[in-house]
Amino acid sequence: MSGALQTVHSVSEMRRVREAATATRRTIGFVPTMGYLHEGHLSLVDVARRHVDLVALSIYVNPAQFGAGEDLDAYPRDLERDLELAAGRGVDLAFVPSDGDVYPEPQTIWVEPPEDVGRRLCGERRPAHFRGVLTVVAKLFGMVQPDVAVFGRKDYQQAVLIRRMVRELDMPVRIELAPIVREAGGLAMSSRNAYLTAEQRPAALGLSGALRAVREAFERGERSAEVLRQRARGLMEEAGVRVDYAEVVEANDLSPVVEAQPASVCAVAGYVGTTRLIDNALLAGSSSLDDSGA
Repeated sequence: MSGALQTVHSVSEMRRVREAATATRRTIGFVPTMGYLHEGHLSLVDVARRHVDLVALSIYVNPAQFGAGEDLDAYPRDLERDLELAAGRGVDLAFVPSDGDVYPEPQTIWVEPPEDVGRRLCGERRPAHFRGVLTVVAKLFGMVQPDVAVFGRKDYQQAVLIRRMVRELDMPVRIELAPIVREAGGLAMSSRNAYLTAEQRPAALGLSGALRAVREAFERGERSAEVLRQRARGLMEEAGVRVDYAEVVEANDLSPVVEAQPASVCAVAGYVGTTRLIDNALLAGSSSLDDSGA
């Protein structure tokens, strides 16, 4: 598994790879993705590489995290391109399971997100989403058995929930987070950006623009979470974004705050046309979510 990209499709193949790595005392880092790779995904590979001997990347569009009427069928896919990008970034193993590999029988046991974190922000708008995310991540952890797994900060609520799952279920994997990677104008990289037309992209910049303005207001001394929230909402609307939410929350449990603190997070979501985008930013400083420990 050195030099060239190895692609495996079945769980049994994946376990043989894990057994071989264990036998030779090599550690495995894991980057779970739904494919249609971009620089944000590839930056996670770079983070994983710093911690392990071998890097595995999964490509699997998980149906369990899509709700009724969401974009499962339309979600962008290009496996050949993904494998080329993965190989070019030095990924050792691409794990590309099918639905039959991941869900060989109807799923009856699910990892349910805790009410306090799981029902806020995106969880309130997409009730079954994080149940699907946590369940598939738990299953992939069982298949790959990584020593380290890397996730991006753009999906901040997901990162909070995965860290809690790993901690509370005593999963033997260390979670590392990677910074948000942005396009030249500030738009957070996402596979769903492919849906945006050239005419829609200026509006999409309304999310990152709102976050910049909120941080600037905080740096000038504004501490009212309501004022900051309304500032973000107003700027997103002015840019042409249909606001889903704009909230200022505590970094580690996403509870709403009245007075913003340096480690508070401004999280935003909205629609540009039919495309739903999310973004977030710490107001200043850092939070315990950034620590190396789970």
